[in-house]
Amino acid sequence: MAGKSPWGSSPGGDDNDSSGEGGSEGGATPPPVSEGGNKPRNPWLPGSDDGSAGPRKAANIEDLFKHRQARKGGGGGGNFPRMPQAPGGKSWAPLIVIGVLAFWLLATGVHQIGPKEEGLVTTAGSFSRTMGPGLQFSLPWPIQRVEIEDVTSIRTDTIPEGEAEKLMLTGDQNLVDLSYIVRWNIKDLKQYTFQIENPDETVTEVAEAAMRASIAEVTLDDALSGSGRAEVEQAVRTRMQAFLDAYGAGVAVQGVEIKKADPPTAVVDAFREVLAAQQDAQSDINRARAWAEQVTARAEGEATAFNKVYDEYRLAPEVTKRRMYYETMERVLKQTDKTIVEADGVVPYLPLPEVRRKSSSTSSSEGGE
Repeated sequence: MAGKSPWGSSPGGDDNDSSGEGGSEGGATPPPVSEGGNKPRNPWLPGSDDGSAGPRKAANIEDLFKHRQARKGGGGGGNFPRMPQAPGGKSWAPLIVIGVLAFWLLATGVHQIGPKEEGLVTTAGSFSRTMGPGLQFSLPWPIQRVEIEDVTSIRTDTIPEGEAEKLMLTGDQNLVDLSYIVRWNIKDLKQYTFQIENPDETVTEVAEAAMRASIAEVTLDDALSGSGRAEVEQAVRTRMQAFLDAYGAGVAVQGVEIKKADPPTAVVDAFREVLAAQQDAQSDINRARAWAEQVTARAEGEATAFNKVYDEYRLAPEVTKRRMYYETMERVLKQTDKTIVEADGVVPYLPLPEVRRKSSSTSSSEGGE
């Protein structure tokens, strides 16, 4: 029984012709051949658009999508698959657009500012306002832009950085190697942001200028001593604040602390020797002053005693002279050996205390040998 060939009719033959020497068993039609008639035609190539039996075009990805949409009943003949549809046959595009807009508004228009922070709002690059702590709102970017800055925390600058040497000239023409710390914070965010180009670098340069001006007003000893350092630190802080306010930097200087004040490294040994000599000289001066004060106090005491005796002498001259004579003789004779001999017939005085003292001294000397 002859059947229709799944390959379609040949270019020059009849679909119902099943006879001939070249026919196959069962009446099957031979495979289609190409335009030249000597090669089989690719069955997977799409036919001509007009339905003719002419030569077929080579397949490409656009044709495959086009025929796939046509078989599924889609319209328009698009080259790409359609987007999934929302329930009810509606498009997802409006919902996607609304979601993107909502995320954009929340991400760029709502701001959470911490308790130590402030927000700087600029509209098209120009200053608009500042925001305090809390939940704040602004127009979305790029209409408005918000920069959040910590304005309460203390910032610390160490001058110089690391172990570098920073030499400064004192008022007595000496060099001192200084290392100090500056503590500051922001007091006006608008001025800090817009008034000067690089506020952090400006604070460092102003600190160095103020320190050099303050060190030039004191001597080397004052710069090295504790009390002199305190005066220099206060002077530097005052100068810095005056300079920064004149610049409109929006910065408040909280304090200045001198970490190190040493002579230059090249002369540190000689400086230590000079310092040791000065300390020795000061010690000698202090000892001399203490001895002078003792001698003066003793002399003043003796003068006071003499004045008291003189006052008594003026009241009773004879009695005072006799008393002074007795006291003087007692003081002189107490230190000497005495022998008292009375008149004839009287037993001489035997100085027993002197004999006892001499015997004790003799025995002690013999025991020492």
